[in-house]
Amino acid sequence: MSDDTIRLAMVGQILRRRWRLLAVLTLVGALVGYGTSVVLFPPRYTASTSVLLPGQWEERELLTQVDIATSSSVVDPVASQLGWSGVSGADLRDRVTAKAADGNIIKISGTADSPKHAQQLSDRLAQQFVRFAARIAGGNTDAATVPETLRKQVVETNRRITELADAADPGQSVESVQARTELEKLRTSLEEAMTKLDQADPANNKGGMVVMGSAARPTGEAPPTRTQLIAAGALLFFLFAVIGHLAAVRRNRRLRSEPEIAAALGSTLIGTVDVAGERPAHRPEDRAPRDRIRRLLGVDTRWDLPTPQPSGDEAGMRIRYRRVCTRLRDQLPAPRELLVVVPDGDEIARRAAGHLVTEAKSDPVLRVVEVSVDRPMVPDRGSESGALVVLSAGSWTAGELAGIAEACADGRHQVVGIVVAGAVRGRPTRSAEQPPDDATLALAVSGHARGGSA
Repeated sequence: MSDDTIRLAMVGQILRRRWRLLAVLTLVGALVGYGTSVVLFPPRYTASTSVLLPGQWEERELLTQVDIATSSSVVDPVASQLGWSGVSGADLRDRVTAKAADGNIIKISGTADSPKHAQQLSDRLAQQFVRFAARIAGGNTDAATVPETLRKQVVETNRRITELADAADPGQSVESVQARTELEKLRTSLEEAMTKLDQADPANNKGGMVVMGSAARPTGEAPPTRTQLIAAGALLFFLFAVIGHLAAVRRNRRLRSEPEIAAALGSTLIGTVDVAGERPAHRPEDRAPRDRIRRLLGVDTRWDLPTPQPSGDEAGMRIRYRRVCTRLRDQLPAPRELLVVVPDGDEIARRAAGHLVTEAKSDPVLRVVEVSVDRPMVPDRGSESGALVVLSAGSWTAGELAGIAEACADGRHQVVGIVVAGAVRGRPTRSAEQPPDDATLALAVSGHARGGSA
């Protein structure tokens, strides 16, 4: 199986086993997105209008006009004309944009808190831009003086050519004909040059900017809209929750294999047993508000444990327990008594210990105690021949198991063996020989100690 398949399987497992938590976090993200839309990004509306620039324009010239359209020389007068309370020219400069489009068109956009204000802002910006550009073009005296001076010189030259042509020899000599021909050619060249000068005049080609109609009143909010922020918040919280679960699995140091568990406890594996998987019953100590919330969100059980495999028949499950009891009888001297140590909170191991007590039938005599992994403490040694640790795989780290082993050593109990319990799907059919669950639990908890109480 590839790494990608494993990751997808993990994501599916998270969705199945943590759907309540994910649903709550997604709802929280949506509420955060809504709050952000109210506080940081209130509804905004954007309207746009276009200004046509006649003539031939280079790209750099269009970019210059874009900068002019959003400059303070255009925006500040618009702010004064609108007279909006608390809105200055500096505030408007953050709300207006301009860009060059195809066909020598400058598209000017304005953003405001209502559709009407957005439309007014866009229209006023376009009008002020056209007026300002016309004022610049009309005030360039140097550019207008040079063509006018050239025109006067051309007129004077034409007059001089006419005088020379009239003063020339009216005869039909070769020299006179050539002189008149050259003068006419000179006149024609001057007229062509003047025509080209008129065509290249910026005042003729680049004047008369036109506003292409009033801006359309916007019908929807400008992005990011409230709906987009709510969806983004919900999606981000959902993704962060899934990524957080995957990161926690990657950093998980709980032991899963039997050799690792045996090495951490410093003992040998006696056997593995199966427990029919079912949701544990609520215990009296789990009635605190915090525990109720954990149950409601579905975080009171591990999600990263392997999916329980289908259970075999009842006889096969009981054979595993009997084999463990037989190995214990062969290993222990008489009288055979053992302290069965179960990590507190390991429901699978607790139920497996109860089944072991039932199958042992007082040979050996098993006394079950639950030990906290945070501060492990076991009763002092009495008539027991040692301690048997029963736990489930993938639930405890090497440090936690080492702490249990040290607690057993402090109580002068030698860990004689380890039993690893695993959950299987389905509940085996009860046979006539098997006692009811209440009887099993009564035998299992013949002695119950927690945190130092025997």
